[in-house]
Amino acid sequence: QVQLVESGGGLVQAGGSLRLSCAASGRTFSRYAMGWFRQAPGKEREFVAAISWSGGSTYYADSVKGRFTISRDTAKNTVYLHMNSLKPEDTAVYYCAADKATVPSTNNPGDYWGQGTQVTVSS
Repeated sequence: QVQLVESGGGLVQAGGSLRLSCAASGRTFSRYAMGWFRQAPGKEREFVAAISWSGGSTYYADSVKGRFTISRDTAKNTVYLHMNSLKPEDTAVYYCAADKATVPSTNNPGDYWGQGTQVTVSS
C-alpha cells in the first residue's frame, strides 16, 4: 500500500505561484506512476497532470499546459506540482494519486489517494 499526504496549498493572488508536494510512504514509491487531480465546489473531479514511474513522461490537462509542471524526487518519495500564472478558475482541492499499473488520467483515477490540499486563487 501507499499512503499519500499533500501539502503546499494556500491562498494566492491571480498570476501568482504555488508548489504542491505529495509525500508518499512505502519503499516502492518508484514503481508507481503519480498524478494530480482537482475538484472545485459543485464540480466533478478533474485530471490535472501525471508523471510516469520513471519520470520520463509527463501529461497535462489542456487547461494547465504551459503553466503547471509535475515532477518527482524518488529519493524523497515526493511528487510535486509547480503551478505558475494561477487563475481564479484553478481554485480547487488538489489531490495526489498513485497507480502501480498505468499513469493516472481522466479515465484512470489511480489506486491510492491523499486527503487533498486547498488552493484558492483570488482575482
